[in-house]
Amino acid sequence: MDSPAIVRIFQQLARPSRKCPLSFSQWSQKTASPTLHLRRSYVLGRRGQAKGQSGSFWQQRSDLLTKDMTREIQEFPRITARELRRRTHRPRRVKMYTRDFIEDSLYNPSYGYFTKHATIFNPGEPFDFPSIKDGAEFNRQVDLSYIDFENALDDIKPDELRQLWHTPTELFRPYYGEAIARYLVTNYKMTLYPYHDLIIYEMGAGNGTMMRNILDYIWENEPEVYSRTKFKIIEISASLASLQMTNIRQSPYGREHMQHIQVINRSIFDWTEYVHSPCFFLALEVIDNFPHDSLRYDPETEEPLQGSILIDEQGEFHEIYDRELDPIALRYLRVREVAARSPFLTPVSQPRLLRKLRYSLPFAPNLTIPEYIPTYLMQFFDVLHQYFPAHRLVLSDFDYLPDTIPGNNAPVVQTRYQRRNVRVTTPFVHQGYFDIFFPTDFAMMEDIYRAITGKLTRVSKHQAFLESWAILEETRVRNGDNPLLTWYANASMMTTI
Repeated sequence: MDSPAIVRIFQQLARPSRKCPLSFSQWSQKTASPTLHLRRSYVLGRRGQAKGQSGSFWQQRSDLLTKDMTREIQEFPRITARELRRRTHRPRRVKMYTRDFIEDSLYNPSYGYFTKHATIFNPGEPFDFPSIKDGAEFNRQVDLSYIDFENALDDIKPDELRQLWHTPTELFRPYYGEAIARYLVTNYKMTLYPYHDLIIYEMGAGNGTMMRNILDYIWENEPEVYSRTKFKIIEISASLASLQMTNIRQSPYGREHMQHIQVINRSIFDWTEYVHSPCFFLALEVIDNFPHDSLRYDPETEEPLQGSILIDEQGEFHEIYDRELDPIALRYLRVREVAARSPFLTPVSQPRLLRKLRYSLPFAPNLTIPEYIPTYLMQFFDVLHQYFPAHRLVLSDFDYLPDTIPGNNAPVVQTRYQRRNVRVTTPFVHQGYFDIFFPTDFAMMEDIYRAITGKLTRVSKHQAFLESWAILEETRVRNGDNPLLTWYANASMMTTI
């Protein structure tokens, strides 16, 4: 059960007099509970210290009040998100890398964001686009559908902290799924049919709507392909895995589809089965929630330092940095350096003289702004290369996000309280209550994917992909607008060719 302090904090957020969301550190100053208090500080390895000597010391930021945490840094064990999976309570007296904190916050089976309050919006019947006047009316219909959907949920079980979001699969059902199906069937028939089955893997399938729409399309339009189709979902959430099976079983063609599907309740990062057959691998609106590591740079030496979060006895968060990078972060930097086909920006990309002047000013920070590096995305490509060597990837996600927190490749961190979105300015917030999602640098991702898998790729905007594979008349409204093309203008696709 959530503490009274948590409830008070969210009630404070929802007060009508608030004209903008406060940073989480500001919220914590308004509540008596120390549990959510955010204290941000930094740790630097001693300059000139010989390798192998005792690691780091606590360096106080000039713009924040901090306390000496040297003893805690030395004594508290480093723990991983994997080790926390069996815990039912949020950890204290530990430290962990940023990527582990984000994974634990989002995916912990007991208190993670996606297991505690998250719900995927389902508008019910598909929207009748030809009867809709224009894009503005479609927006209003979506808003009304949101209200009706959540009212129905509240009639069953009220939840002020319900996290609700939409996906193109649900909003544009079944047309979006049918566009993906056309792409899959066309490429399958051109290169694999009749020598191989059509095997489709989908990671993070939500309600299972994409699977249903693809199988419905193949059943109705490609019977000779349907008989050779196998659809397998890899789902980390046990509740969503159960929901996916229920939804497909209750669909009009459920009896037929059940012979062709498999739902595997497992994290893709725990995958150990070798799949030798050619297959298509769908990762649609999934990688934005992949955990990242955080780096800051020494503005003088340009040396990267890896971020961790230390959680003390009271549950307070302390951001710390170490000059010793772990093998995963170090490998990402090396792969990026070798694979990048064009220059990329880091917090030390500006001219050295300008940077030196900036950081020599009074009260200047002792480290640069953070850079968030997609180490889990790199490991996902490792899994594809090692266990799915004949895969063809179909990936879509956001290439840009507004209102991100400070930093390079920084995420949006937000929660929802009483049906209102509230954004904060740090990822180090109470685990399980906040969505943490990142934009994707598609050019860099493409280079790293190619370097790891050896495969060729094509990157296109979401709109361009749909213009090739969707039947646009089905989602065009009366004034000629097409919400299918305009709603996700900040998304891109990457496909293996």
